[in-house]
Amino acid sequence: MRVVIVGAGIAGLCTAAGLESLGADVILLERAPEVRGGGSGLSLFGNGLRALGSLGLLRGVVPDPPGVSPTVSGTRRADGTWLSRFSAEALADLRVVRRGDLHEALLDGLGSGVEVRTGAGVREVGARGVVLDDGTSIDGCDLIVGADGLRSRVRPAVTEDPGASYSGYVAWRAITARPVELDGAGESMGRGQRFGIAPLPDGHVYWFATADYPRDAVPGGIDEVRQRFSGWHRSVGKVLDATDPVAVGVLPIEELARPLRSFADGRRVLVGDAAHAMTPNLGQGANQAMEDAATLTALLARPGVGVEEALREYDRLRRPRTQRIARRAAAIGRVGQWRSAPAVWLRDTAMKVVPDAVADAQMRRVQDWQPPMR
Repeated sequence: MRVVIVGAGIAGLCTAAGLESLGADVILLERAPEVRGGGSGLSLFGNGLRALGSLGLLRGVVPDPPGVSPTVSGTRRADGTWLSRFSAEALADLRVVRRGDLHEALLDGLGSGVEVRTGAGVREVGARGVVLDDGTSIDGCDLIVGADGLRSRVRPAVTEDPGASYSGYVAWRAITARPVELDGAGESMGRGQRFGIAPLPDGHVYWFATADYPRDAVPGGIDEVRQRFSGWHRSVGKVLDATDPVAVGVLPIEELARPLRSFADGRRVLVGDAAHAMTPNLGQGANQAMEDAATLTALLARPGVGVEEALREYDRLRRPRTQRIARRAAAIGRVGQWRSAPAVWLRDTAMKVVPDAVADAQMRRVQDWQPPMR
């Protein structure tokens, strides 16, 4: 089987590894000059870990020790008052990793069956081939996989492209330059802004901060974060003090403007953000991409099943689940960004009175996934 995968992010790398394991000859195209994952962190949940295991990628890309510190984890007010806490059981499978390390491990794990081409943007997508920006054609493909993110070049060849939608807020992200002693992890919520803390196995901390922002305004760097979150509970200040200002990145939070009508057409298929770009409020973007890769690999491995039949089944399995998770993530983000005092009081009071077991059950429900039988 001759396969072209457009995009060498997590979705593309996992898909390349899975299809290579089936004996496919894979060409992996990346528009950027090099394959790299950036400097932020990433949460891997039980469903993502099962997907990696199904692809044979778990060992070597995920740290053995638990990725979550034994400190309390949950949701707090800006002053540090706990609104809800997760049980240790609900977080038992959670691992926090460096995104760049994960990319590197996935790339290094590819074998000789995958040809990686960087600086190779796609200009045109046909039924059985692609044309690159430099005019080069790759023809005779049995499968074309669009793993090229929110602004996918492959998506319009598969289905109507709704484009991107801005959520109304931005996120700053970084990993601390040194280990930080914490009194708790998770997310803290204020009025129109939030701060998240996720310890890495080595004691360093991946953190993010969100704030409502006009679409065309240009956010500042760590000094703006310090100013916005001044007076929040102690762990926030400790994390910011341990951060190198040049390590801080900021980006607008965007998602697909509308759910897609299909993830597949003929021998073309979408995975990852190209199929279901979602807000990061459930930490499921990368995990869903891993599920996509594992599902596609399992379906194509079934004896006697043709490519187009496998892609139709992939669409049937993946589209409802990913779109449901995307809707929930967007809703959580909207509530988390509430600004008015009455709305914030209502949100915080509701979280305080709802039993912690409810939040545990919701987290388990999102992770309740198994790869299809091959």
